[in-house]
Amino acid sequence: MLIRSLLFEPGECAVEIEPDSEPPESSWTWIDITAGPEDADELTGLAQQLGLDSLAARDAVDDVDLPKVDDFGASILVVLHGLGQDRIENYELGCFLSERRLVTIHDRRSPSIDALWNGVRTRPELASGSADETLARLADVVTRRLISVLDVFDNRNEELIQLALRADPDFLSEIMAVRADLAVLRRSVHPQREVFDILRHSTSPLISDSGRRRFSDVFDIASRAAEGVEGGRSALAETLDAYRGAEARKATEVTKVLTIYAAVMLPLTAITGFFGMNFIDLPLIHRQWGWILVSGFMALVAILSLGVFVSLGWTRRPSGRTAGALLGRGLIEAARTPVQLVGAVFEISTMPLRSIAGTVTRAHRSKPAQTSEE
Repeated sequence: MLIRSLLFEPGECAVEIEPDSEPPESSWTWIDITAGPEDADELTGLAQQLGLDSLAARDAVDDVDLPKVDDFGASILVVLHGLGQDRIENYELGCFLSERRLVTIHDRRSPSIDALWNGVRTRPELASGSADETLARLADVVTRRLISVLDVFDNRNEELIQLALRADPDFLSEIMAVRADLAVLRRSVHPQREVFDILRHSTSPLISDSGRRRFSDVFDIASRAAEGVEGGRSALAETLDAYRGAEARKATEVTKVLTIYAAVMLPLTAITGFFGMNFIDLPLIHRQWGWILVSGFMALVAILSLGVFVSLGWTRRPSGRTAGALLGRGLIEAARTPVQLVGAVFEISTMPLRSIAGTVTRAHRSKPAQTSEE
């Protein structure tokens, strides 16, 4: 079990101290504990010394809970889910908040804690405030890591779309891997957003007004992350539909080739079958130039059949150049439309948008009446 501790004093950077040191009255401490299931008994004893709920501390390394908030009166337990360093994998982060102490417990290395831990030791503005504000900063770092992963997903989705439009055989394995990663994020984002919603409306004396404001900001970030996850799921569904369409189009092209080939060969096969019958009085069978005439007729039939398919457009491979050119011209024309300014925006900027048009219309209608009165 690894234990480390930081001392926070007003207006100064946090400094590392011994975990068993007693902080002065005007300061508070952050104790970070990395422990595994084999350290559960030792962790229980340490939790009792710190005045924490021993069962909740044991669950932090011995069980996997969804993000939640438990108020014990003298302390608040906030369970968060963070992302690992090398892959999309959740780990549980138990945060115990008391009046002059913040205790974080996790069973593996936490990139979010390491980033904030190093930040408060070098930047006094990050070390300012009470323990609840530091907890809100930690929640902010944890949640912003989810946003960064979703940003990477947006770029990755462009590659998936290209694979889908080509009906690439590796597409299914790629999209299943991305869907699995999004499922991991989704299991954490929604309950974690509810946790921040509870904390920003909490009436506990352990959370100050500034702490509630910070949790409100984190709630907004978590809401963005939740919308990003749901948008990502919808984008994957649309990409999968595009892949199915491309695969069907590819199968249709193969079927079209086989159909044209069969349609051309069918009359030729009928002709060769006719002259291949074992009758002595077949026409042209005793003529030296008979095979030339029949071969020419077969070639004419083949050319006419291909001509029919060419006229129907079956032999022309689809191209996106025309559609792209038309769309490009349409967007260019849209960009050339005159810029329109909404009148009286500065005068009634505090009004709802629906009221702007009505106010401007009434102002224009009132001008002739005023002029006539004058």
